[in-house]
Amino acid sequence: MSTETQDGDDLEDRVSNFLRRNFPQIQMHGGSAAIQELDRETGEVTIALGGACSGCGISPMTIQAIKSRMVKEIPEIEQVNAHTGMDGGDDMGGGMSPSFPGETVDDGEADEGPEAPF
Repeated sequence: MSTETQDGDDLEDRVSNFLRRNFPQIQMHGGSAAIQELDRETGEVTIALGGACSGCGISPMTIQAIKSRMVKEIPEIEQVNAHTGMDGGDDMGGGMSPSFPGETVDDGEADEGPEAPF
């Protein structure tokens, strides 16, 4: 294994560990965060937030926190792009809008909202 590959894998591991360590609430709330692209030459990383993050009202704040903290903690990272897939793409979020209790869905039935996990 070359040094470049080892350094690159180390950078990817550090970005993944940063997300797990600094943002455990993403996973605790049913969301996910994954590295979509990592350009070691430019120091640019793209993070995709999915699952419950797609449509979550506080995901813009989570994205902003990831962007500002990652460049401070990981010197090789110069720019962070993050999204939830709500732009209609086929990314992790699926581009779906959230539903709310009592809202009518396409099949004409009222949406009772998500079931409690307990």
